[in-house]
Amino acid sequence: MTVAEAGHIDLDVPLTIGEVIGRTGVPASALHFYERKGLIHSTRNGSNQRLYARHMLRRISLIIVAKRIGIPLSDLAAVFDDLPRDRAPTQEDWQRMSRAWRRQIQERRRILENLEHELTGCIGCGCLSMKACRLLNPDDALQHDGPGPVRLQDSPERPD
Repeated sequence: MTVAEAGHIDLDVPLTIGEVIGRTGVPASALHFYERKGLIHSTRNGSNQRLYARHMLRRISLIIVAKRIGIPLSDLAAVFDDLPRDRAPTQEDWQRMSRAWRRQIQERRRILENLEHELTGCIGCGCLSMKACRLLNPDDALQHDGPGPVRLQDSPERPD
C-alpha cells in the first residue's frame, strides 16, 4: 500500500526539489535564489540533492503572496528571521506577520490616496509651474538645486 492509498503523509519525510517545484510552481532557479537570501532552507542527502522540509512549502507560498501584494523580499526576510527554521510556524507566528503587512499595506494606500488627490488637483489647476507644483516639487523643496528638471530624491515616506 502506498502513502496515497493509506491516506497518510509522513510529515517528517523531506521533499526533493522536483517535488517542491511540482507543488509550488516555483522554478528551481527561484528556489536557489530564495535559499541564498535565507528565505528558505534545505539539507542535502548522500547524493548532494537538496531536500526541503514540508513546512518550507508554506514559506514559499508566502513568498509568492508577498510578491503579489508588493512586499519587498527584504521585508519578508526580516519577518522570516523570527520564524522557526526547524518546524512549521504557529498560527500566532502567521498572525504577527499578517499584522505587520497590514500596516504596510495601509501606509501604501495612504500614500497612493495622497498622490491621487495631488494628481487630481494638478490636472485641474493648469498652473504649469514646475517651480511651485506640489506634485513635482513638494513644498518647493528643490528651489535651492537650481533651475530646470531635478531628480526627486527618495524620501523615507516612499515605499521601495
